[in-house]
Formats: sequence, C-alpha cells, structure tokens
Amino acid sequence: MAQHQAAAEAFMRLVGIMDELREKCPWDKKQTVQTLRPLTIEELYELADAITENDWKGIKEELGDLMLHLVFYAKIGAEQQQFTLEEAIHGICEKLIHRHPHIYGDVQVENEEQVKQNWEKLKLKEGKKSVLSGVPVSLPAVVKATRLQEKARQVGFEWDNREQVWDKVTEETEELHEAVAANDPHKIEEEFGDLLFSLINYARFLQIDAENALEKTNKKFISRFTRMEQAALQKGKPLTDMTLAEMDAIWNEIKKQNPDT
Repeated sequence: MAQHQAAAEAFMRLVGIMDELREKCPWDKKQTVQTLRPLTIEELYELADAITENDWKGIKEELGDLMLHLVFYAKIGAEQQQFTLEEAIHGICEKLIHRHPHIYGDVQVENEEQVKQNWEKLKLKEGKKSVLSGVPVSLPAVVKATRLQEKARQVGFEWDNREQVWDKVTEETEELHEAVAANDPHKIEEEFGDLLFSLINYARFLQIDAENALEKTNKKFISRFTRMEQAALQKGKPLTDMTLAEMDAIWNEIKKQNPDT
C-alpha cells in the first residue's frame, strides 16, 4: 500500500506546516472559524469553476487549498478543546461504515437508487427529523432546489417520467402568464419561482446539473458579450452609441463564427 503511505505522509506534512504557521505567522495566528468561513466559500467556488472548465490542474490546486482549510479548522477546534483532527476523521469513517451496510454489513442492494434510499432511512434513524433537514440553508437557490428534490425522491415523492415534469413546466408557465396579465407583483414572483423549481426538476430528469448548465450559459454570454464589445470598437463605435439592431447583428455574427462559445 505504498500509495496510501505516500498520501498519509503528504497529509501529515500539511498538518505539520499548519502547526508551524499557527504558531509563527501573524496572519494565521489571528484566524478564527468565523474569519475563515468566507475564504472557504471562495475556495469552494474556485473548485466549482475548475470543475465546470474541466481544468484538472485547477482542480488539483483548489483541492489542496480546501485541504488546508479543513486542517485549519481542525487545528482551531483542537485549540478550543472542541474536537481533534483525529476525531473529525474517525467520525466520517464511522459514518461511512454505518451508512454503507451493503459494503460493511449484510444488506443487499440492486442499484444506486437503493443505496440512496437506505442512506436517507439511516439518517432518519440517527435522529434527523426530516429527509430535507440535511440541506444547508445557505446553499445557492438552484443547488438547494436540486438537493431538496433529490431528497424527496428518496422517499418516493417523485414524478414517474419526464413527460409529467414537462407538463408541470407548461402549467407553471401558464400560471406565470396569468399573473403577469393580472399585474400582481407578488403573484408574479411566486409563479416565477414555481416555474424555476419545475425547470430544475426537469433538468434532473434529463440528468443535467441545472446549476452547472446555467453557469456554462453565463460563461458563454460573457465570452460573446466581450467579443461584441471588441467588435464594436473595431468598427469605431462603442456599444453605447449603437442601436439594438446593430448590436444584434454583431451578436449573431459572433454566434455564427463560434456556435459553442
């Protein structure tokens, strides 16, 4: 198990460096779990960006940054006499063993869905009051909607097929149109939210990550818009001086030249 030994040595090197930094570096000595929190969120989003770009070099780098943060939190936890790094690691090991009885016990499963269903049942036995209780409140709304739907699915609260989900999308679209026609701001917002929730549900049935799909569209829009700005300047006329028709013509030309980006 030479590979495991190498990984263990690398991890303990990081732990040792963290100990030194916490003792000797003025910045590291001042950090708390509260000051680290926004930095950790930023690192996590940088990892998400690297994954979206399929940037394996970036993924490796960002994973290292996140590991540093995990060790940092554990170091502070030990200083505060709340928990040790070993306790945190053994905790997740025990949880994984307990929640995989089909590997470490005598439970039989036929597929991935049964694994997920057993996972949720075990969480309820552990004291969770709802199958939805494991979804963090602070998750971005699109990610949260996906996770809520996935959680509900594990207890059978799910459409039978994607055609039914699309019918729901159509129904919510009509209700949004009705709210717009009635000029009811509160109802418009409510129905718009319902439509988004239904579209995220449809994305799941298409086996698409709605958050990632939207982010790819964001990146595509940024790329096309900045190229449109450059094209306009080459014509000697900034976008602010152009009509919508002129901008649209440039936009369509950029789409034609680079349909995928």
